Amino acid sequence: MIQLNVNGKAVKADVEPDTPLLWVLRDTLQLTGTKYGCGQALCGACTVHLDGAPVRACMTPVSSVIGRKITTIEAVDSGKVGKAVQAAWRKLDVVQCGYCQSGQIMSAVALLSHNRKPSDADIDSAMSGNLCRCATYVRIRAAIHEAAKALA
Repeated sequence: MIQLNVNGKAVKADVEPDTPLLWVLRDTLQLTGTKYGCGQALCGACTVHLDGAPVRACMTPVSSVIGRKITTIEAVDSGKVGKAVQAAWRKLDVVQCGYCQSGQIMSAVALLSHNRKPSDADIDSAMSGNLCRCATYVRIRAAIHEAAKALA
């Protein structure tokens, strides 16, 4: 039995230590907002926060996150930055198919949590590990700038 801190709550999961965090979140804890995209940490659909930093849950063994704070898309709006990012996403109608958006939002929140005035280059760098099959990159960048304005 592995004990984790997920979205501010202590939870237990009866899984093997090498089980990817993504499967613990989705299958064991039923937190399905974090998506499976590629299974190789290349697309960013599975991005969650680990102690505030974005990580790819598909390649993160659950044993490596014991004692650390895991935040998923289900709880990201509990903070000021998460609320601002999600409001900007809605205002600018960023989502097209929506599949990658939880990972996109998690990366954007991590960026704005540490840099409230990101340049286009800062945004491109922070978001480079998140792929969008619908190519809404221009709207994603605009929404990050919009959220930064709201946080100023």
